[in-house]
Formats: sequence, structure tokens, C-alpha cells
Amino acid sequence: MSALLLSTAASAVWVPPAPPGGAPSPQMLSWSVGEVRCDGAAIQGEAMQHPAAELATMDPQRLRATTYRFAIDATGRTRSIVRDNSDGHPFGQDIGPSLAASRFPAGPKRENCEIIYTPKIAPLPSAPIADLVAYSIHPTGPKLPQAGWDRFGVVGDCRDTPRPGTLMRGYPDFSKVTPTPGSRDWSLVGYDTDDTGRPINARVAHSTGNAELDAAAVEAVQASRFTRGARTGCLYPYWRAAAKLAPPKRPAEEQMRPADAVCPTKIEWTTRPSTYYPPAYRKRAIEGWAIVSFDVAPWGEIGNVKVLDAQPSADFGQQATFIVRSARVVPSPQGASGCVKTVNFMMPTDDFAVDEEGATTD
Repeated sequence: MSALLLSTAASAVWVPPAPPGGAPSPQMLSWSVGEVRCDGAAIQGEAMQHPAAELATMDPQRLRATTYRFAIDATGRTRSIVRDNSDGHPFGQDIGPSLAASRFPAGPKRENCEIIYTPKIAPLPSAPIADLVAYSIHPTGPKLPQAGWDRFGVVGDCRDTPRPGTLMRGYPDFSKVTPTPGSRDWSLVGYDTDDTGRPINARVAHSTGNAELDAAAVEAVQASRFTRGARTGCLYPYWRAAAKLAPPKRPAEEQMRPADAVCPTKIEWTTRPSTYYPPAYRKRAIEGWAIVSFDVAPWGEIGNVKVLDAQPSADFGQQATFIVRSARVVPSPQGASGCVKTVNFMMPTDDFAVDEEGATTD
């Protein structure tokens, strides 16, 4: 099955799993996008991406607004993204990637930009429907509890037992659906079935607004067939992977090498650096790079790792330090100092291989 599709068990209705007994009641956490200011002046975004909603069980009083600092290049892309503060909680992992995927009008380069993301907590019975649906399609943690599903999935009798079975599931031709750079698109289609199991009244119940995907999703549902029996209020989701966002142009390593560096041009590895893409950026297909310097002990251990530059976000630099530290170099009498390497984070060339990625060192 294509990695571009969300597929559940072979049934005509989107059925959630039962919530674990005794678990605390989670709440929906979303992030309000604040005003962008560069050198003190307000800047209007052209296409601001919102961070993905999350499930949270922690005390909402522990959550604080989060500030990000960044720059905007002449094409309107964000770069040099740095989180200004962190409260140590695991939430908000998509804030940096969502900012990296945002666009501003082209024009003069801007530095010293700032934006504040404010947390908003809502119980599932009152959380925004769009957040609940989006989370159910792309959960970033535990599956959406029953209380969340019931907000948008209890219309009609399609979930009543015995549930209709799927005889044939139609799928869109995703190669003909234009993806959105840095953002997954999804379309939740609602439909009924007649006595023969043929879908009728197919319509878009909720979506991210990709018109091509919406139209293709409705056609796919109309082409599907189910076991006999008239039903109402059926739902099925389709989603399209984000289009890749290529990394900003990077400087040559030679420009970054310290003047007093004592390091061979070609490093011989006994253990090559591990490869691990920052998950939140992989989900949005955002590519990046980091240039790091490091020293090598005579026995081959790597230390004194420093990030010289990382784009479009400092998160790539943090990940690159872990990658470089995981490696070991062939022992030598004198070791080395001031070595410089680039770690590239690249999505696959095949647009449909969304679950593959790589991090390589030049």
C-alpha cells in the first residue's frame, strides 16, 4: 500500500481504537501564532503554517509561550531559526518545522525577526474540530480518544454493528495532486451508501483546502464499493505527503575551516556517523544541513564538536552533533584538530518514498 495513504482495517467506516482503561483524560493542545516583528517592525506573513495540534495530559499551568528568533531571505523563506526558550516539556516539536515551512513576501533580507507561539488547551468535547480531525489522521502521540472521535464521527449509522465491509477501495492518483511544500494535505470524505453498497452523497467533510486532493478524494470514494445495506454518516481519509523544501545554499567547508586546523583532507572512519533525520522535519519534508567542527583524539574518539552553521534551523545543528559524536576515526599518533564536516539532511528523490530519508556527511 502506498505510504501516501492512510488505511485502516478493511471496513467502510473509519473506526477508532478503544481508549486504554484508567488513562487520564487528555486535552487538545494547539499553538496560537503571534505577530512577526523584524527589527521591531511588524511583518505580514504570506503563508504562515500552523504547528500541528497535540494531545496533552499535563497541567496546562506548566505550559508557557515559546519565542522563536529567525531571519528572512530575499525569496521570503525563513532561516537561522532558533528557539529562544524551552520549559523542558515534550510539546511543540512541530513549531520549528512549521516556521521553516512558512513564507513571507519576497523583498529585502530581514534579520532579527521574532515570533511568539502561545499554547491553547481545550478539553476534547470543546476542542476545534479541525484539530481533532488533523490529529486523528496524523497523530504525534497516543491515538485520539473516543471523546475526540465522537465530535465528528457519530453522525448516522455507519459505525453501528454489523459494520459494512469493503469490497473495493478506490484511491486517488496522487501523482496528479499538487503537494504543498512543507505541509501534508488531507481530505476527510463523508458519504452514505445505498442498498447495494454503492457510495452516494460523497462530500468533503473536513480538509486542509487542497482542491485537487479534495476532488480526487471524493472521486475515490465514489469508485469504492461495500457490502449491501444502506448506511449514513460514513467517513474515510486520504492524505498527500508534503512537497520537499530544499535547503538553503550552504558555504564551502573550506570557508569555515579554522586557520590553525590540523586535520587531514580525507577522514578515515572506523565507525561512520549514524544517520538520523529530525522526525518533525521529515514529516514536513524539510531538508537542511549543518557544518560542524570537531577534534579527534589519537585513539579515534571525537570531541569538542561545535556547530559552525546550520540551516534552515538550529535543530539540524543539534542533530548533526549527535551524528558526528556517534562516529570514530582511525587512530593516529597525533590525532586531529579543527576538522570540519557537513551533515546533509536530504529527503528521497522519489516523491512517493515518504518514509525514507538520509543524513550524510560530505
